[in-house]
Amino acid sequence: MLIGNLTRDPELRYTPQGTAVCSFGLATNRDWVDQSGQRQEDVTFHNIVAWSKLAEICGQLLFKGRKVYVEGRLSIRSWTGQDNQERKTTEVVIEEMIAFGQGKAGAEEDLTPATGDEIVIPEEATSVKTAKKLPAKKAKKDMAEEVADDIPF
Repeated sequence: MLIGNLTRDPELRYTPQGTAVCSFGLATNRDWVDQSGQRQEDVTFHNIVAWSKLAEICGQLLFKGRKVYVEGRLSIRSWTGQDNQERKTTEVVIEEMIAFGQGKAGAEEDLTPATGDEIVIPEEATSVKTAKKLPAKKAKKDMAEEVADDIPF
């Protein structure tokens, strides 16, 4: 589980079989005060990979600088480079993502798919785990009821 900011725009690609894969960088920060009372800060950079529908959603919603929560598993890949050197990389293959804040235009995200016949209902914020799909009319009604339940008066 990581919360951080994207270090670059996501790169959405497709395998020869047509499966979507999205990769992006994530920076996480850690602050603490050392024994001498000095404030310290550490930044760690992570390579993130998403597959299938989650990859397509990441490609649509995420951009450099956006704060995001991701949850997944570590994966270590190795390969031989063009210089015949063995290379390794550690990636986080995500299974859940929550994007914080607003979209690029500063407006709320439009979660309606291009076809318009289904809409994705997020669990919270702009969340994707196992996306529920409902007919667009029912989804809009459910979203309105959710918003009404959140009003404190």
